[in-house]
Amino acid sequence: MSTGNERPLVPILTPLHAPTLAELHATYDCRNLWKGAPGQASLADVADRAEVVVTFSPKGIDAATIAALPKLRLVACFGVGVDAVDLEACRARGIRVTNTPDVLTEDVADMAMALMLATLRRIVVGDRHVREGRWLSGPLPLTTSLTRKRVGIVGLGRIGAAIASRCEAFGCTIAWHGPRPKKDVAWQYHADPRELAAWADVLVAACPGGPETLGIISREVIEALGPQGVFVNIARGSVVDEPALVEALAAGRLGGAGLDVFVDEPRVPEALFGLDSVVLAPHAASGTNETRTAMGRLVLDNVAAWFAGRPLLTPVV
Repeated sequence: MSTGNERPLVPILTPLHAPTLAELHATYDCRNLWKGAPGQASLADVADRAEVVVTFSPKGIDAATIAALPKLRLVACFGVGVDAVDLEACRARGIRVTNTPDVLTEDVADMAMALMLATLRRIVVGDRHVREGRWLSGPLPLTTSLTRKRVGIVGLGRIGAAIASRCEAFGCTIAWHGPRPKKDVAWQYHADPRELAAWADVLVAACPGGPETLGIISREVIEALGPQGVFVNIARGSVVDEPALVEALAAGRLGGAGLDVFVDEPRVPEALFGLDSVVLAPHAASGTNETRTAMGRLVLDNVAAWFAGRPLLTPVV
């Protein structure tokens, strides 16, 4: 850990929540490493001193970057997901990794509900119907209720459970899929995500990203959900067979989708843009002032704990 009177060096790999970025720069000798950043530095500029780096979870840190930082001891992630962090490379070097769990659960669950309602009730379509003057020529076609629907949730962690609780308030029946059953969960468990999709009216992806869930929402799962079904994704783009999803939506073999995440963000398949059955969001589920401030506080507190020799607040590795 750093000693001496000089401010500890903290390279920042990606753009961050502006107040968090400002406090990091006020506290540490920060270097912005992303392309086009103010005062952009290079890995070579920081390699001889960097014990800690800060990154945005969807961007993470890869093995090559880790290898270029021989003194690295902590990766502080702004976000809950660590699928873009090469955890094996970190473990091999004894590098600690932190994230920002819990503080974003409620807002992400709220976004899942917003996407569900916006897709089923055609909120975006209705907005255009009014703005473009089409209401003058006739009413919006009837939409679909969320009340009393069967909602399947893939991934019943903190966020998945928060979504399930919200859906119960709508009178929905809940079932779920995960790697194994949980003794303390009363909702019906499906070992096969295809069976869950065949049962569900709405299927929500709330699982972590990474190799274990890569493509778990497969072509077969999408087809099982069917032309009356709706898919909602607030997890990661990697959990879905995106070409199969786009194809099913375009052909009407899937009823609709509310999507906050994509495989190659910020690039989104253009075939989705013209589909009234799809609601698109720019990976913004945790994007409230309240949640981003709380996430930033956890990043700052983890970095401060490291330099002070205190236990990390939210270690992943």
